[in-house]
Amino acid sequence: MTIERAIDLTDEQERLRHEVRQFADTVVAPAAYEYDTKRELPYEIIATMGEMGLFGLPFPTEYGGQGKTYVDLCIAIEELSRVDQSIGVTLEAGVGLGAMPIYRGGTEEQKREWLPMLARGEALAGFGLTEAEAGSDAAATKTTAELVGDEWVINGSKQFITNSGTRITRLVTVTAVTGRRDNGRPELTAILVPSGTAGFTVEPAYDKVGWHTSDTHPLTFRDVRVPQSNLLGERGRGFANFIQTLDEGRVAFSALCTGAAQGCLEESIRYAKSRNVFGRAIGSNQHIAFTIARMQARVHSARLATYHAAHKLVAGQPFKLEASLAKIISSEAAMDNARDATQIFGGYGFLNENSVARHYRDSKILEIGEGTTEVQLMVISRELGFTV
Repeated sequence: MTIERAIDLTDEQERLRHEVRQFADTVVAPAAYEYDTKRELPYEIIATMGEMGLFGLPFPTEYGGQGKTYVDLCIAIEELSRVDQSIGVTLEAGVGLGAMPIYRGGTEEQKREWLPMLARGEALAGFGLTEAEAGSDAAATKTTAELVGDEWVINGSKQFITNSGTRITRLVTVTAVTGRRDNGRPELTAILVPSGTAGFTVEPAYDKVGWHTSDTHPLTFRDVRVPQSNLLGERGRGFANFIQTLDEGRVAFSALCTGAAQGCLEESIRYAKSRNVFGRAIGSNQHIAFTIARMQARVHSARLATYHAAHKLVAGQPFKLEASLAKIISSEAAMDNARDATQIFGGYGFLNENSVARHYRDSKILEIGEGTTEVQLMVISRELGFTV
């Protein structure tokens, strides 16, 4: 089946897409149901992705990366997410939330210590922002970090942290209140906390509706002490740092959503051409054909929005508006396509062993994670000049 791509890729990027697509179809897809059922991260698959250089795509070679761009990263995430969103988000969060904050804001020493192992996929890192009462409202952060002598003493908790409890997780970046500004608002600072630090507890994994293979935990910090040198970026710049992280992350996340929508489209086309009812393929019914045509339209729009944002990011142009547009368009495309695909498959679409059933369970989080639909609408409205 020829897949309409809606974007122009360089020859090198097209080779990358083909390589990752083949890997996704021959390695990731056949194992997806097994690991989804066991709710385990397939470390051998993650290791192979590391060997392929996927975790290092947007980082310079001097830090163990591939010297490519965010566009290349989006290509890889999209192709993986077609067949397994859990694997796609492991890569997306591993790069966008785990390694990228260190690359963007870390000291040279921090980059050389952490980035090579993260870029090779030998280690994963988490991004500890969300709390019980703070996520969209970061100013409500309760986790604190006090500078005592030459150490930060951290107390608090985080929720819904991806890649935080795997056996190859090596650190988590934590946002914490380190003081108060003159206007009374909290001073937020980002601090690196290595796994295994005394007082740092990775709580039991969540029992989630979807993304069963993806690693997600709450975290607890009780008098966790790390060196002052573990400060990531400038003190008090934690808010600005994580806004940049989320803006960039939304572009990669949109590639994940686009891949999910594409996967549902491909499965629906295949099934509609092969499933016979009343003596003919169900795709010969106008309703089914038109439903799939709308699925294609959603994928087309999602891909255009995603790569438009990615190209602006790579070009160093403002992309906040485009990132939020891509996130809302692609996440809704994924959810709508998952629902339509499940309906097309009928009873078979209700079986967990079917990939569209997994996409149906997985896709709801796409409208929530890395900024809810409501947050995207708020960002878009503000970019249009409204005060909301």
